[in-house]
Amino acid sequence: MSGTVWVKGNASQSAGATAHGGLLVIEGNAAARCGISMKGVDIVVGGDVGHMSAFMAQAGRLVIRGNAGEALGDSIYEARIYVRGDVASLGADCVAKEMRSEHHKELEYLLKAAGFEGDDTAAYTRYGSARNLYHFHVDNASSY
Repeated sequence: MSGTVWVKGNASQSAGATAHGGLLVIEGNAAARCGISMKGVDIVVGGDVGHMSAFMAQAGRLVIRGNAGEALGDSIYEARIYVRGDVASLGADCVAKEMRSEHHKELEYLLKAAGFEGDDTAAYTRYGSARNLYHFHVDNASSY
């Protein structure tokens, strides 16, 4: 719920699952479902993440300095995702969003806290919820 967990190498499946707060730094890669059901944690991954990362992420921030696997941010709510590399595919209701000045500041702060100071925040893309899954609408039935 608070504090910092620092992984000096790679992380296995579901790193940071359901975490409510604090900072998780993974210096290497994270396997599938990194940040699944995030509830307020900040996660910074030095490399790539596997498929279904940030699935049902409710709150918090996931920073990926490498590439992201398939279905990134599937069924995301209010969490923010920042990716420097390529994304294999986005999950249901996850879309690219504008990087405003407050997002550059937020990303700069997270990168510095994780020891990756100096990354150019302009190289990142922000992703979040399109908010189409908040309420059932028949036009979105194929997304469920």
